[in-house]
Amino acid sequence: MVTWEHFVIFATGAVLLWAIGAFAAWRKKTALTYAATVLGLLLFFGFILSMWVSLERPPLRTMGETRLWYSFFLPLVGLLVYSRWKYRWVLSFSTVLSLVFICINIFKPEIHSKELMPALQSPWFAPHVIVYMFAYAVLGAATLMAVYALVKPHLNGQSLASNYQLSIFNSQLDNLVRVGLAFLTTGMLFGALWAKEAWGHYWTWDPKETWAAITWLAYLVYLHYRRLPRHDERMALSMLVVAFLLLQMCWWGINYLPSAQGTSIHTYN
Repeated sequence: MVTWEHFVIFATGAVLLWAIGAFAAWRKKTALTYAATVLGLLLFFGFILSMWVSLERPPLRTMGETRLWYSFFLPLVGLLVYSRWKYRWVLSFSTVLSLVFICINIFKPEIHSKELMPALQSPWFAPHVIVYMFAYAVLGAATLMAVYALVKPHLNGQSLASNYQLSIFNSQLDNLVRVGLAFLTTGMLFGALWAKEAWGHYWTWDPKETWAAITWLAYLVYLHYRRLPRHDERMALSMLVVAFLLLQMCWWGINYLPSAQGTSIHTYN
């Protein structure tokens, strides 16, 4: 039976395949890019499914378990972005970012027990977390694109060609943010249904819920700011980076805030 001790084997194989796919993308070998990346995704997801069977529950209880899903969704979203817009660099960035979260899980593993507290036994719990992790991965990819635009001066050029290129880039970026926000909203709705069943209220302004609302509003503000006729490009991109930092606070940073210590109903570790 596959256990947490086998994670290094599965993760190493997956990262190597993703790295091959990223390298193939730079060499414009499309078939190898898709084959290697998909095989890596299947290998990593195979471990997640095996943990699901081993734990006799969805591996979603601890931060380490949610990092498994995030590590999986990052290369998946990277591949989707590559498929749609052919950004060769996105697979490299998504692989490196996924590797960071994999290393965190290797050097700081969480407790992986079979016990699942009553509040987490709701049928809404698994879709809530999985949808949220996918939203986080999509918005993470959007953040990578924003950082890329901030450091690549040719995207802020004044020529007609550069302005056209910038317009296309921004359109793609905003579409990605809209997808991420849509999944973020769906995850919040699933969370409200879960909260109603587990605690009797759809929303209680728990510290976790408060930061979730702040994060959701941050991305909404970004999209509305983008629609202003004379918005500042660098300001908009910076807003997207700040929104992602707020997302990190909502995901794991909340665990270190005094307001959540011993009071948050969303602390399970």
